[in-house]
Amino acid sequence: MSHSTSISPTAFPAALLPPRQNSSLSPPNASSLTLASPSHLQQLHSLLVKSGAPVSSLPFSFSQIAAVCSLSSPSAFFYARRLFQRAVGSSEIILWNSHLSFLSSSSPYDTLRLFSRLRGSDLLPDTFSFSFVLKACSQLPSALPVGKSLHALILKLGFLPDVFLQNTLVHMYFSCGAMAEAELMFDIMQTRDVVSYNIMITHFTKRGKMDRGHQLFNEMPERSVRSWTALIAGYVQWKNPKEAVHLFLEMESKAGILPNEVTAVAILAACADLGNLDLGKKIHELSIRLGFLSNVRVCNTLLDMYIKCGCLELARQMFVEMPDRTVVSWSTMINGHAVHGQAEEALNLFNDMITAGIRPNSITFVGLLHACSHMGLLEQGRRYFTAMVKDFGIEPEIEHFGCMVDLLSRAGLLDEALEFIRKMPIKPNSVVWGALHGGARTHKRVDIGEKAIRHLIELDPSNDGYYVVLSNIYADAGRFDNVAKVRRLMKEKGLKKTPGRSTIAVEGELHEFVAGDSDHPLAVEIYEKWEELLVELRRRGYVPDTSAVLLDMEEEEDGKEKVLFRHSEKLAVVFGLMTTPPGMTIRIMKNLRVCSDCHEALKLISEITEREIIVRDRNRFHCFRLGGCSCRDYW
Repeated sequence: MSHSTSISPTAFPAALLPPRQNSSLSPPNASSLTLASPSHLQQLHSLLVKSGAPVSSLPFSFSQIAAVCSLSSPSAFFYARRLFQRAVGSSEIILWNSHLSFLSSSSPYDTLRLFSRLRGSDLLPDTFSFSFVLKACSQLPSALPVGKSLHALILKLGFLPDVFLQNTLVHMYFSCGAMAEAELMFDIMQTRDVVSYNIMITHFTKRGKMDRGHQLFNEMPERSVRSWTALIAGYVQWKNPKEAVHLFLEMESKAGILPNEVTAVAILAACADLGNLDLGKKIHELSIRLGFLSNVRVCNTLLDMYIKCGCLELARQMFVEMPDRTVVSWSTMINGHAVHGQAEEALNLFNDMITAGIRPNSITFVGLLHACSHMGLLEQGRRYFTAMVKDFGIEPEIEHFGCMVDLLSRAGLLDEALEFIRKMPIKPNSVVWGALHGGARTHKRVDIGEKAIRHLIELDPSNDGYYVVLSNIYADAGRFDNVAKVRRLMKEKGLKKTPGRSTIAVEGELHEFVAGDSDHPLAVEIYEKWEELLVELRRRGYVPDTSAVLLDMEEEEDGKEKVLFRHSEKLAVVFGLMTTPPGMTIRIMKNLRVCSDCHEALKLISEITEREIIVRDRNRFHCFRLGGCSCRDYW
């Protein structure tokens, strides 16, 4: 027995038949009716009997009747059964299936109980019945034994050749954590359709098994938009946005398949991760054409993409034009202003949010505290932290504690920050200790820096960045013996300093530079252009800050300068100046914190070239313009 994947239960006509001539009873208009309870149904039934209209004229679909009666008393359920039998004859299993269909989406436990009652009747379930109860099992990981029993019953009744049921079984096994059983079920299927493969790919990619998911994708005889989307979303989820973009372009150009809203969300997230503004804009245009902007999730992801690509003006425009804004929309925009150093705008937007009647959530306050932290608004930050609990009943999470430690540390209140950590009701993580560590370095507090680093190394002993910063703290304090000890410890542990990497998108193509890069096809021209810029930089007072190369203490001063001049963000900016039209904004993404020397150099370069240069490092955005930076040197 087989059937299609879409279930359309038999429905009653939408309106009551006209009353018989000369009848004094006139049934109510269906458009004004709602079915509130089984007793309401009985009243309408009585009215039909008195008016002489047939039972089939009830002004509700059978799924509506099932919805009301399924969750009521057993007597209501059996009343609906009798009513249905009078309306459509002897196909009583359709009644049970309508009940199961309704319950399977909202109440899986009730679905299992109802199926148990079906098994106690004199009726046999059909493939539809099994599909609904297996769906319920998929929502209950503890229902695996029930799912296995259903599988056995399906075999006994001879329904297993049904491809739809086989697909539902595969999904059930995956959802209940029985991967081996799911794979075995898939392997023994004699007939597989596109849905079979989509289920497998979706579940493998959700678990990070991207190689297996991609292998199945390559084996598919045909692919749907869902097939492509499952793989694209998987690569985004598991931090491989480059492969996600590659797949999307292949889907569009070679397969000729248009994305759906889920695809749009996934690929926009990839664009945000990569800073690929050009592709993000194309997806925006495509979303307008395909009508996706009525989906608030697509709009929120567009908002996030523009912010993470350093295009705050377009984000603002998107926010203003959104047909519907959720707390996610407001929180995303508040955080966008925060990471771009626009604290006042972030706080004003929060006030607008409250005025609009939108209740903030924990993410909203992360954005507000970030805004205060990045711009040194100490007292405002304290007030928001208190208001979060007192006025909105939101318990602080680790992110909020991290923001407060960062706020206090940046302001130089390191002893208070340390005491704040000691009083935290939850165990501090690397973000919290890292915030204290950063403040200790900025304010040259070696004692606090040492305490923070001990905790950081304990939490993540293989993170080279902690050792590098500790070395820099010691070097700043002139404790070069300690610098040497840190370097020896790194060698003993086999740790190497993570190289700086910067990316820039030009005409939709991503170019990546590493510190000291000489492999790029235009490497010679890039260094020649840098030397030209350096002449003008020195003329305007630029002096290389070699303290940024403190880890390499044995280097001669000239050697240190060469290392500075080869930092990845400088190379990416020079490449951008060479390959983009005059006046065009240059957007760079860097994996590490921008060093002090690059920060000063890029301020001057923005003035010399009359270009806006936006750099997104691992902490925030730096918008260099006319010789200044949006961070106001508070970073």
